[in-house]
Amino acid sequence: MIASPLESHVLFSIGPVPIAQPVVTTWAIMAVLALGFWGVTRQPSLHPSRAQAALELVVDTIRLQIQETMEVPPARYLPLIGTLFLFVLVANWSSLIPGVEPPTAALETDAALALIVFGATIWFGVRELGAAGYLRSFARPSILLAPLNLIELFTRSFSLMIRLFGNVMSGVFMIGVVLSLAGLLVPIPLMALELLTGAVQAYIFGALAMVFIGGALSEAHEPSREATT
Repeated sequence: MIASPLESHVLFSIGPVPIAQPVVTTWAIMAVLALGFWGVTRQPSLHPSRAQAALELVVDTIRLQIQETMEVPPARYLPLIGTLFLFVLVANWSSLIPGVEPPTAALETDAALALIVFGATIWFGVRELGAAGYLRSFARPSILLAPLNLIELFTRSFSLMIRLFGNVMSGVFMIGVVLSLAGLLVPIPLMALELLTGAVQAYIFGALAMVFIGGALSEAHEPSREATT
């Protein structure tokens, strides 16, 4: 019998708390990223190594993408967007390691990532507009649309979770089926496709996070735009 994709394999328990494989993989990825970035950035050089140059290229690309998408100075949002993108990218690619199930193929991980974006949207919106101003933004352009705008805040976070979960889980499932039927060498082209798909899904997740947060921030700049027109 094929196990449900909604079930996670429990590796061990800490007291009454079961620890599933996606949790262990998630912490391992965070540890690898933290140690790797610390190792690359602890002694930056004007003549960068390949690792430092690659990291600088990634950071500059994300910074430029934030500036173009959100139309705001990127420094405040770079840590969040960059961390989300890099974590999702490495998590997606972890499926290529034998015996490792990517944490993004678990609904709980994707729900947590979507909640981070949901909370960040509210946090940055309130920070720019104030609590009252952020609530009033749901009544634009008409107060009749306030219920729909409020529902949209929740549904788009839900769609963010489902999109990432469905795409990653389906790719892992497809490779597993082909591997079990055709042997070891045949799925190699599919694994190359999985690299591309994982990168695309990480980019889409980061881009949508920028769009959602940027949408909340755009309300703060709307009066000044109207004044200049």
